[in-house]
Amino acid sequence: MNICMLIFLFCLAVCMFAHGSWKGRGRRGGGFGHRHGGSMLSVDYFAYASALRKWNAVFKAVFATACLLLCIILNNIYVSILVILVMGYLTVVIGGMSFRQYLSMMLVPVVFLLLGSVAIAAGFSMEPAGQYQLRVFGLFYIYCSDASLLRAAELVLKALGAVSSLYMLTLTTPLGELITVLRKAHVPKVLVELMHMIYRYIFIMLDTHSRMKNSAESRLGYVDFKTSCYSFGQVASNLLIVSLKRGNAYYNALESRCYDGELRFLEEEKPVQGRQIALAAGFVILLFCVWLLGKYMN
Repeated sequence: MNICMLIFLFCLAVCMFAHGSWKGRGRRGGGFGHRHGGSMLSVDYFAYASALRKWNAVFKAVFATACLLLCIILNNIYVSILVILVMGYLTVVIGGMSFRQYLSMMLVPVVFLLLGSVAIAAGFSMEPAGQYQLRVFGLFYIYCSDASLLRAAELVLKALGAVSSLYMLTLTTPLGELITVLRKAHVPKVLVELMHMIYRYIFIMLDTHSRMKNSAESRLGYVDFKTSCYSFGQVASNLLIVSLKRGNAYYNALESRCYDGELRFLEEEKPVQGRQIALAAGFVILLFCVWLLGKYMN
């Protein structure tokens, strides 16, 4: 049964990749291998460029949250793999995001999770223990077992399934629509507006740093190690001051547009289609079926 489940997931992944490759043939820049230059791209860029932006934001939020909760609650390695595959398929193939950009964003939590899972998969002992041992400097042993490796793999895949669900939501939904969803969920107005302003200020600081770094590079500020250290210190010392000035200009722009303490966004009507509800319900049922099969196999 384990082999049958793995074959099913492998065939599903192959079908998704084949559909993505076929669909990406007509895209400018080669679809999966397309790069948008060397500059930093914000999450908003992917959200506004995604084909899934046409979907109802509340529906996407409910669907992503349901997948995240099921991935955590069901605690099944096959469910986690299925969620990762389907969320990646929606974001990359259906949404049209570059596979390389998506993979580069997924690498951040992957590296963090792999480093964190080492403490679960491996242990230390002065005597040989476990199924696999490695003697270090003749002083102690690093050991692990099949059970500990499986437990670490389950944890990593479960976390990646949750992350991929959130990525599907954030990379296909502009911030204004997310704020609308939070307001409909009756999240306190102060928290929503602080979230928006902090989010914008992060990108103000990143853009300010990029401009200052490009300016230093154009003046050979990184030509050698000594000059690089000096340029880095200058950029770091001026970054906060310049970004604060730009943040103040951002607030002045809000006030010039009659800002009265409440952020308002233009809401576009996006009705939920019956096909989308049917597919989402079918996927949730599939997750439960995979979970039940996993329990039966154990």
